[in-house]
Order: sequence, then C-alpha cells, then structure tokens
Amino acid sequence: MKAAVMYKPGDIRVEDVPKPEVKAGHALVRVAACGVCGSDIPRMLSKGAHVMPLICGHEFAGFIEAIGSGVEGYAIGELVTVPPMIPDVTSDQYTRGFPSRSEQYDYFGSRRDGAYAEFVNVPLSNLIKVPADMDPVAASLVDPAAIALHAIWKADFKAGQSGAVVGCGPIGLFVIQWLRIMGAKDIVAIDIAEEKLAMARQAGATHTLLSGASDTELPRCQLVIEAAGHPASINQAVQLTKAGGHVVFIGIPTGEVPISTATFSHFLRQEISLHGAWNSFSAPFPGDEWTASIDKLASGELQWQFMITHDLPLDELPSMFKRYADRSEVAAKVIFRP
Repeated sequence: MKAAVMYKPGDIRVEDVPKPEVKAGHALVRVAACGVCGSDIPRMLSKGAHVMPLICGHEFAGFIEAIGSGVEGYAIGELVTVPPMIPDVTSDQYTRGFPSRSEQYDYFGSRRDGAYAEFVNVPLSNLIKVPADMDPVAASLVDPAAIALHAIWKADFKAGQSGAVVGCGPIGLFVIQWLRIMGAKDIVAIDIAEEKLAMARQAGATHTLLSGASDTELPRCQLVIEAAGHPASINQAVQLTKAGGHVVFIGIPTGEVPISTATFSHFLRQEISLHGAWNSFSAPFPGDEWTASIDKLASGELQWQFMITHDLPLDELPSMFKRYADRSEVAAKVIFRP
C-alpha cells in the first residue's frame, strides 16, 4: 500500500509498504480522509515521534475493508471515524472516567502507525460508526471538533456570557462555532493571519483582532480558549479574561513559556481559573464530546467546508510539509486522501 513514512524529522517519503493484515479484535479500515493536526507539524518537522520510521496522521475516517475475529456489530463498507488514543483501561484515571489522563497509552500517528496511508488496523474499542451519508472529510474532523468541546466543558460556560479563542486554526474555529451554538453573547477571535480571522468571522466571531494589535477595546470574557501555544498568546489569553473567569489551554508550546508580571498579577488578583485540556475524551470512551460532534457535523450545525484550504492526494504530503517548514502559505485545514 502507499504511505507517507517519516524516517526522521523533515525526512518524509511516500512509498510502498506492506498492506497490514487484519488482526483479531480489529477492523482493517481503508482511509478516506486524514487531516493534518497542529501537533503533526513539529512532530514531522522538528521533534520527531516516539518511534521512527513511522506513518503519522491521526485525524481520520474511512471505510471498513475487513473484519477480524471477535469483532461484531460492524459490516464491511461501513464508514467509521477513529478516536486516535488507545487508553490504558487498567489505569486509575481511566477507571475514574478520565481516559485522556492515562499515563500509559497508545496513539495512532505518534506511537503506532497512523493514517497517512491507504489502510490502518483499528481495534474494536476505537471504531465509531457515523451516518452512512456523512462526508468522510467531515467524519475525519470529529476529533478536532471534540477537542474544542472538551476544552469548553472544562469551564462552567453559560448562554449570554462572552467567550474568546486565541488561535484560529481548525480547533479554534470549532471553538467559535460551539460558543455560538451555546448562546455566547460576544465571541472574540485573535490570530496572526487575516485569512484566519476571515474564517473566524464566518464561523461566528463577533470581534476579531490581528495578533499584536491593542486589545483594549475588546470585551473581557468569561471563558478564553488558548489554542495557539505561543507565549504571547498564552499571556494575552489570561489578560483577556474577566474577573472570576476561566482560561483553558489547548495549544501545545514548543519552547519555554514565560509569564509576565502583568499576566500573573491579573490571574492572581482577579482570581482567574486556569485549566489544561488534553485530547477530547471522557467516559464512557470516547465520550459525549464525540457523540455531540458527530451529531452536529452530520446535521450541518458545525460547518467545516469553509476551513478546508487544501484537499490533496497523499503524494503531495512531503511538499506540503516543506511549505509548512518554509511558512510559504497560509493553511487552515489540510486534508490528505490516499
């Protein structure tokens, strides 16, 4: 089968590799669409993965090609989406209802081969049916939509309150839409690219700001989601929060994160609550975040077409990642199809 194999950061080759044999307790899924996650970019260009060579890619959906022994309730040809984490079901965090917090876990595209390939073996626990008429690209976006919702649910957000997102990649764009669906009064969006801010307005943002500009005229918000992972955006997210509000951090920094005295003072004196949000899962695995995201993507209440800036064959993956490295074009959501 065809796959994009990372031998080391920056060394990505599309080549023929053996097609996996379906395993007991698994289904062989023919990948229909796999999106690029923000975490894929440093993984494939600078940081590397837990094991290499590796086939990356974890935001995916596809059709069941073959069914292994012990798998019931699924049929060949059905469309499925795949939660990328395989949690440790024996861990205390899993048994307490927090699968995302498992310390020992497996993960498509970072700890085991993922979906920048034609076929992937998926365990029964990670097969999630979606409506047969759902677009496979929409099905591949359930993971980022669920990550956005998981983050919002970390805080007690209510209709009529104001919310914000700093970083308008796909997760940030889904945050905006969830806030709109939940009845937010004002929705603030901040990003470094005007193209992303245009998408934020399309998603439902009522106020947009180019990163680096003064935010003094923006409303202070009860909930701010930080989805960029940059030190400047982390500080700004805290200072954008109103007294007694909540900041939820999704963005993954690649370096140290200095906190300014002004940021710390605001967090301290205004009694801001800071939350970390990791992945998209709750109990029973994969959680209500996934159920809700599938429903809203299938119904069209969560829009996704506007954020797809690149829809490419897998052969173009190395050149696209080179453009990421060169920062030679703006990309919101990139989809690869084997």
